[in-house]
Amino acid sequence: MIKKPRGTTDVFPEEVVYWQRIESCARKTAAKYGFGEIRLPTLEMTELFQRGVGDTTDVVQKEMYTFQDRDGKSLTLRPEGTAGTVRAIIENGRCSDALPLKLYYILNCFRHEKPQAGRYREFWQFGVEMFGAAGAPADATVISLANSLLRTLGVKDITLHINSIGCPKCRPAYHAALKEYFSAKKDILCPTCQGRLETNPLRILDCKNPECKELAESAPKTIDFLCPECEAHFASLKRCLDAEGIEYGIDPMIVRGLDYYTKTVFEFIAPVVGAQSTVCGGGRYDGLMKELGGPEMPGIGFGMGINRLILAMQGSGVTLEPDDRPALYIASMGEKANETAMGIVEALREEGIHAETDLCARSLKAQMKYADKLGAAYTLILGDSELASGTAKLKNMSDSTQTDVSLSDIAALRSLVTE
Repeated sequence: MIKKPRGTTDVFPEEVVYWQRIESCARKTAAKYGFGEIRLPTLEMTELFQRGVGDTTDVVQKEMYTFQDRDGKSLTLRPEGTAGTVRAIIENGRCSDALPLKLYYILNCFRHEKPQAGRYREFWQFGVEMFGAAGAPADATVISLANSLLRTLGVKDITLHINSIGCPKCRPAYHAALKEYFSAKKDILCPTCQGRLETNPLRILDCKNPECKELAESAPKTIDFLCPECEAHFASLKRCLDAEGIEYGIDPMIVRGLDYYTKTVFEFIAPVVGAQSTVCGGGRYDGLMKELGGPEMPGIGFGMGINRLILAMQGSGVTLEPDDRPALYIASMGEKANETAMGIVEALREEGIHAETDLCARSLKAQMKYADKLGAAYTLILGDSELASGTAKLKNMSDSTQTDVSLSDIAALRSLVTE
């Protein structure tokens, strides 16, 4: 038996209903905030993520699905959506659009990580990106959008964690402080973090190794090294969130896993998910547009994992059922009755009614069992006598009442099964 690749998942109708709810609410919420949808290619040039995400990140070093195509070009299955969005804006000349430019996407991403509950190697994200607004009100707007969506979806006990990781002006001093702190404890660090100590000590704070996490708790904090500009930006963000009535906690351990972040970083935590409790993460990336060949243009955005959102909704007691019960099932006996049933069913479908009839040559008894299994609201039995008279009895399956209906009066039948 051929099995699906590790870290991927099959989604059947009973779970697809959660996906549909999330996608619908995400689109409506994004539209309320003035965001339009962008659709991006699944494949990008590998250089995009090397430059945009960062050579020293785990994503680039360990997790990307990268290969050479038949032309010898290095391509990568996208591990996230921000870099591709920036590339699309630059390549298609959209930097001169009215600002701020507000975009959202719903897309699948790929990372070769260890599969866990809520973490897959192919995973789906709802993400938003805003370009051209440098002030903290833009940060607060993006955070507010995420907060609104999570509450609309019924996720309980959400907490917002915020931090500032500074900018190119103040980060060198912080990096020096981190390097000094961790150098004295180098022997305790995992091999990966020993390498990070030289290339990017900020990544040590994001390590999941227990020993590294314990050391990181006492490490210097980013907010103690902010320059006046970053300090003022962070203070303004807090005032904006206070004005919007959005509760938050300051978490100096949030650094996010990608190199392009500057100043504001944030996460929404939903404890009901379990160990993988971060359902949304994002922040500001003011230098990314220029890094990828565009003009200087500030950016702020987030990614929200749909797989984890489903776990959060289910853990919060949100139950959804597929809305696929047929309004009518026609049980037919004989070739002529089956043909007539097919014609009636198709006419009802043209009217937007979900109707079914037998396709497997079942007996009448088996057809009625099947109709009950489908949860049909009404059933109609069609045989020789019904064909001869041109009428049949429509049965309401909830109370067993029956009504005579004309087989030629589709409008009346439609009215009865939808009342």
